[in-house]
Amino acid sequence: MATIDIVDVTDEARFGLIPPCADPAFDHRSCDYWEDADRGSKASRPSWLPSGAASAGGPAGSAASSTNPFAPPPGRESNPFAPPPKASANPFATTSSGPVRNPFLDDATEQPAENPFAPRRPARPTIAAEAPRKLQLLGRGLGIFGSYAKVLIVDGNAVAYCQFGPLSAYPRALRLRELYPKLPDAPLPAVITCIATTAAARKSGHALSLVAEVCRDLAERGFAAVEAYPEARAVADATPAARPQFWIRAGFALAVDDERYPVMRREL
Repeated sequence: MATIDIVDVTDEARFGLIPPCADPAFDHRSCDYWEDADRGSKASRPSWLPSGAASAGGPAGSAASSTNPFAPPPGRESNPFAPPPKASANPFATTSSGPVRNPFLDDATEQPAENPFAPRRPARPTIAAEAPRKLQLLGRGLGIFGSYAKVLIVDGNAVAYCQFGPLSAYPRALRLRELYPKLPDAPLPAVITCIATTAAARKSGHALSLVAEVCRDLAERGFAAVEAYPEARAVADATPAARPQFWIRAGFALAVDDERYPVMRREL
């Protein structure tokens, strides 16, 4: 029998397990379609994959050194005819060889005295600032909510991927949900934004198994319902949220019947 494991994407090693999309134009590891309601994209962006601060992008003109050899050093007065700044003398100031101590500021960076009677708080998991951009998005709520993604592995090969989380983590889902006022406002559901298998693992039931595990996990985290927002007319490999028929097989019901963006919902 095949050995099946389901792991949470909580670090860079497991992030590297995420299988490729069936359509090479897309990439789960660089998709921010649901996280950015205005400019989110499912496109493959290789620049997001390397570790390092440069992969996250930065503002234009943030190079370490200027390309103009005649430009003045940063922070200096660029007017060569301007008089040097004059320091106004304070006759009441005492002579000091160091900076004046601010009792309300200087102690802010010092570690508080340890209280041996206070319970120790467990260290919350975090994602390094140098991690790939998508991993940083998946790790935003790691210390409070938990993981936002799972990978299903068969005999050591990753074959399915699922992304999920609280509704507040996905602005596009929030905006889409606002189109349907009849959807219940409380309690707010969790959402599954992406479910996909590799082309070779199609029709093996792995996506259904992964969704079942995600729903079980979300119920343990206190959610009463979970929703998914498939695109009814999309090509199978072009939609991150499968087809409505898939969700019905996974135990979801049609909450909103829309010809383009139906809402599938499952009570937990």
